[in-house]
Amino acid sequence: MKTGIATVSIAGALPEKLAAIAAAGFDGVEIFEQDFIAHDSGPSDVGQMVRDHGLEIMLFQPFRDFEGLPEPDRTRAFERAKRKFDVMRELGTDLMLICSSVHPKALGGIDRAADDLNALGDVAAEHGLRVGYEALAWGTHVNDHRDAWEIVRRADHPSIGLIVDSFHTLGRKLSPESVRRIPGDKIFFVQLADAPRIEMDLLYWSRHFRNMPGEGDLDVRAFMQAVAATGYDGPISLEIFNDQFRGASPRAIAEDGMRSLLSLMDDVNRIEPAPHLDVPSMPPRAEIEGVEFIEFAADEVEASRLGALLTTLGFTHAADHVNKDVSLWTQGAINIVINTEREGFAHATYLSRGTSVCDMGLRVKDAVETVRRAEALKVRLFHQRIDQGELRLPAIQSVGGGVMHFLDAASGLTDVWDVEFKTTGNASEEVGLTRVDHVA
Repeated sequence: MKTGIATVSIAGALPEKLAAIAAAGFDGVEIFEQDFIAHDSGPSDVGQMVRDHGLEIMLFQPFRDFEGLPEPDRTRAFERAKRKFDVMRELGTDLMLICSSVHPKALGGIDRAADDLNALGDVAAEHGLRVGYEALAWGTHVNDHRDAWEIVRRADHPSIGLIVDSFHTLGRKLSPESVRRIPGDKIFFVQLADAPRIEMDLLYWSRHFRNMPGEGDLDVRAFMQAVAATGYDGPISLEIFNDQFRGASPRAIAEDGMRSLLSLMDDVNRIEPAPHLDVPSMPPRAEIEGVEFIEFAADEVEASRLGALLTTLGFTHAADHVNKDVSLWTQGAINIVINTEREGFAHATYLSRGTSVCDMGLRVKDAVETVRRAEALKVRLFHQRIDQGELRLPAIQSVGGGVMHFLDAASGLTDVWDVEFKTTGNASEEVGLTRVDHVA
């Protein structure tokens, strides 16, 4: 399975984007024309820069307002396409995306559009290139992947294929099941995006609120199941337009995107196995049974104030760590840890952020398998020196620079309070707090 991402999906100048995309482990990129235009070197240099990062240019996009035009606009559209083909050859890519027209002069008609694409296919073939046709959700005459496929089918040209995008299908509340009837070899490219379900103009929604698969309300999994059922074995790529992403760390967004793709394809493969997609093997999703502990980093003064606050809330100073300056405060099944060590991760967190949550422990069925899945999803593991008699709790580097540990009863990790802590003998008094409901 080859993975890709559109350069428009993340922030930064083109070199910064490519570095982040390569570091996240993607195989290639969709070069968005605006990123190419904004860069200060020519197409051959851009192509070489992409390859120097170990990436391939999977797609050049977008080419707009091509099909269904009357003369002389039709001739001009073909001339524009030829110039784009010249750019593509210099870039070193063989596939261009044409999105369905919104041109005010565009004429409707399946056969008219098919004839235009067939003629363009001849031009593309002369250059050794291919063209993928995509139905924009807001296209004037073509806004449904079924119509786009019928146009491609009637065009009947080996250099003309279909591009499907989960947003354009699911955003219009179209069933993805019809995708299953499309021959996999006529799907030239697959783009994925999720989005929160918001009732607004389709174009505005698409340009500002897309997010990674699994982070929104669209059934991207069902869409990808339908694609996989066709036998399609080409690239799976993210095309995300999101204002917040464009203001965030390029590397963080690229890594999040890669995780979303791997997780999605694992979900698809478990429901409807698709061996041709070569999905990496990983353990199943872990079910969180509860929050085992929340750990604060503090100094002695702040720890005293935090302890006083916890006492007011009904918590009891129940135990202290046998080796470290760490105290345990409990109420019901809630465990709050205060760490005032002068070295290690908690201390580093305190120095950089002051008194704050530095660690969280989640109770799962199998801690080792949970971390194995995280590692398969390219999450960084967390390791720290442990002293004699301490348990080694599997952990990952979490969001916001924190740490997340995983504990399970089967391997005895939830016995950490008995193994590593010595009771203070303080009597506890129930005040009605029983568990951590959620963390926000």
